[in-house]
Amino acid sequence: MTLPLIAILRGLTPADAPAIGAALIDAGFGTIEVPLNSPDPFGSIAALARDFGEHALIGAGTVLSTAEVDAVAEAGGKLIVSPNCDVDVIRHSKARALQSWPGVFTPTEAFAALNAGADGLKLFPGAMAGTAGLSAMRPILPPGTKVYAVGGAGPDNFGAWIAASADGFGIGSALYTPGLTADDVAARARAIVAAYKEALT
Repeated sequence: MTLPLIAILRGLTPADAPAIGAALIDAGFGTIEVPLNSPDPFGSIAALARDFGEHALIGAGTVLSTAEVDAVAEAGGKLIVSPNCDVDVIRHSKARALQSWPGVFTPTEAFAALNAGADGLKLFPGAMAGTAGLSAMRPILPPGTKVYAVGGAGPDNFGAWIAASADGFGIGSALYTPGLTADDVAARARAIVAAYKEALT
């Protein structure tokens, strides 16, 4: 079972990518995102795609332009995550056969994203929308729409978000910050996976 948890590795470097990627996958993460405001993000994506592309979905976050979509695809990434809803980025991602998860905050943005072909929605910032915001939006979304909460959603409140209908989560600084060792990240990842599984029960 692939857990609906995205590891957001802001600040990752290509040198650290293989060890950090291995630690995450061993702990149960099946999706890894390198934000493009990291040092040499395309190098990190290429390293992760080379080593783990057959075992995990690898891609980029903070993708703001179609040119960046092309660069992610050329690095071997297959996932495009954005903090905003840009229909050109969504459509271009799908034209390149990549998964598209744009950031949305309102029903207007949610429907614009879905109409452009988004695979799922990133509710961002989750801390601003809150579980009440997701609960209020859910009834008008098409059945089967996947919504991941990002920013303000994590081990301390997985249960509340799941009760509010969140399908998954993007986990950033609670999982990884620059300077952590692979062992550090492995311990955090195992704890987050355990908290997620416990919240499902």
